[in-house]
Amino acid sequence: MMKPLAAAKPNTFAFETSAVVKATGFREYDARWWFGHPASDKEPEINLIGIQHLGMGIGTLIQRLGAGPDIVVGHDFRSYSLAIKLALVSGLQAAGARVKDIGLALSPMAYFAQFALDAPSVAMVTASHNENGWTGVKMGAARPLTFGPDEMNALKDIVLGGDFDLAGGGSYSFVPDFRDRYVADLVDGVRIGRKLKVVAACGNGTAGAFAPEVLKRIGCEMVELDCELDHSFPRYNPNPEDMKMLHAIRDEVLRTGADVGFGFDGDGDRCGVVDNEGNEIFADKVGVMLARDISSEHPGSRFVVDVKSTGLFKTDAALKANGAETDYWKTGHSHIKRRVKELDAIAGFEKSGHFFFNPPIGRGYDDGLVTAIAICHMLDRNPQKTMADLYRDLPHTFGSPTMSPHCADEEKYGIVDEIVASLQELSKGGGEFAGQPIADLVTVNGVRVTNEDGTWGLIRASSNKPELVVVVESPVSDERKRQMFEALDAVLRKHPQVGEYNQTL
Repeated sequence: MMKPLAAAKPNTFAFETSAVVKATGFREYDARWWFGHPASDKEPEINLIGIQHLGMGIGTLIQRLGAGPDIVVGHDFRSYSLAIKLALVSGLQAAGARVKDIGLALSPMAYFAQFALDAPSVAMVTASHNENGWTGVKMGAARPLTFGPDEMNALKDIVLGGDFDLAGGGSYSFVPDFRDRYVADLVDGVRIGRKLKVVAACGNGTAGAFAPEVLKRIGCEMVELDCELDHSFPRYNPNPEDMKMLHAIRDEVLRTGADVGFGFDGDGDRCGVVDNEGNEIFADKVGVMLARDISSEHPGSRFVVDVKSTGLFKTDAALKANGAETDYWKTGHSHIKRRVKELDAIAGFEKSGHFFFNPPIGRGYDDGLVTAIAICHMLDRNPQKTMADLYRDLPHTFGSPTMSPHCADEEKYGIVDEIVASLQELSKGGGEFAGQPIADLVTVNGVRVTNEDGTWGLIRASSNKPELVVVVESPVSDERKRQMFEALDAVLRKHPQVGEYNQTL
């Protein structure tokens, strides 16, 4: 039994000779730890020996799941990601895994490799959009799915309990030029007839090595914004849900007269959108636009969206006319991906910018570049309309960005459970919330409370950071949106463990 330590101070004998793995790093559908950063005095939650143990755990688990020993690995563009990947690989090999290393990669490139290299499993080293100092792994053992809570709990038990099957006999091979193979697959048979000028913003993250070439090869005129790889992320964190990145895209779209702006996150599985007039379109509204376009091509389409998403998926007249059906489900790329597969939906949309397309559009996993291509197709099929025109065609709602007050990982789920229970009790008693009776409560993931006028608000626990998540929307007015936010915030302020927001109204 080789149980890791929950903590150890850096620059000590214990830190250099023992595995350190904090339990909270095992999230609902992937793994995230604070690895450390020179500008921070926060102590690491995992060390390289801990990463090695994680590799032994993944190698053990994929064999126990019956997936076999073959696994794809890749890493994102951070100063420490290559070292982390190599430590992970050593652990995988100790557990008998046959590793196929595709090198510097986007997460969807690793998912594509599962199909192209006939490897059932994947372990992609990435902290996605988290700030520098964070690391993590996105994993799967049944393409195109990634781990959900059951697999993550099993992995957690294996690693923290030291319950490894170290059969040895693992192998390693590096797959050369796989980036070219992935790019070629993305552009195969794709040609946009409409002349489109496109801004691609990558926040100096990994997508900068991919997005400009892909969009250029499908026929777009390119404007590159922060596409040079620089793992210090000098301007802003590559996160298309962050208003700073969206504002930078807006400014560049207006400066260059572009038709649309795309923002890609650190590992390229998400896509943010700005229209030709500089409007920053939240991803759930982009989803409604794409759902309209897809359901006009494929009547009766089924879609899956997360609980943070706009109510338009249920109420939009155009979607109803096309016979579209929408299922609201748990937030999280793994949850939505799995639900899309379960329901055989043609697509799934998540407010954070993850978009999932089943055939004939994609292979079921989230790829920001596939999303950008789908939007270019939508514009191509509507040659008389701009992106802003298509946005204006949607019924107007007043929505918020995703707002995240700080809350410790050890406390956030308990606080959300208490809030869910209190709102359920209020609803059963016929009480009012945000100035109106409660018309509906959805508790599949936190709590989404909807008033009689359609104004709604959500509180849930973040799956990958020590935060809560708050979103509000009203089809009526900005004032009603703010009333809902104030009502939710008043509930949160009853819990002193809830800290400041990263951004607010």
